[in-house]
Amino acid sequence: MKRALFPGSFDPLTLGHYDIIKRGVTLFDEIIVAIGVNSDKKYMFTLGERKRFIEEAFADEPKIKVVTYKGLTVDFCKEIGVDFILRGLRNPADFEFEKAIAHTNRDLAPIETVFLLTSAQTSYIASSIVRDVIRNNGDYTKLVPESVRVKQHHSK
Repeated sequence: MKRALFPGSFDPLTLGHYDIIKRGVTLFDEIIVAIGVNSDKKYMFTLGERKRFIEEAFADEPKIKVVTYKGLTVDFCKEIGVDFILRGLRNPADFEFEKAIAHTNRDLAPIETVFLLTSAQTSYIASSIVRDVIRNNGDYTKLVPESVRVKQHHSK
């Protein structure tokens, strides 16, 4: 069985992530969406919320599992017996960054990184942009799957 890990912080899940996962499912028997837990990072959404957003977005897709993990992605891959890491590329900066990680991962473990280019419609979407739109009470709904809904905090 060909299984791929799609790692990230997913704070929150965007239509860009959604697109990569949906397309990844056509290439692999199983996609494990792995939410990395980094205690040094300040997240907008709790781990529970981020997990729920993803599970609800793919509720009808049995080939997609959602897990959380700590530590190095390659170590987690070895632990659960996954041979592929799936990543999305939006732009040349993503490519340079991801290339360095992929080479490092190959040095650490026999794990192949598979890259998919984000679709043109979603290539500008980043979680950091979505968080900014939410913080400023903008319409974030066209940037994320329907499962990602937040209670707007209106500060007077």
